Amino acid sequence: LHLVESGGGFVQAGGSLRLSCAASGFTLVGYAIGWFRLAPGKERERVSCISSHDGSTYYAESVKGRFTISRDNAKNTMYLQMNSLKPEDTAVYYCAAERLALSCVYYEYHEYKNWGQGTQVTVSS
Repeated sequence: LHLVESGGGFVQAGGSLRLSCAASGFTLVGYAIGWFRLAPGKERERVSCISSHDGSTYYAESVKGRFTISRDNAKNTMYLQMNSLKPEDTAVYYCAAERLALSCVYYEYHEYKNWGQGTQVTVSS
């Protein structure tokens, strides 16, 4: 099972990036998907997730209204659209997928077994 991320990079504050995460070796159908980030000196933060059973979404307060998570089952790919980026969004972003029985809001990063390699997002002020 592989998740391959792309789309990170360097952007000025206020700019936008779209992260992609393509799955191979398995289908994302039936999996909850999530995006997490890790910044220097901080713990891994759950940014957003989509539950598999009802499609409900979760966003961290710090990104609500600016980030949008989505999935394209036909392409077996998940996305994170990031708008109005701020310097504090600078981090390595990871996608993850897991079969979760309940809403993804109840699960932290250590309960996901399938991870992408991470992609760096740097936002300059």
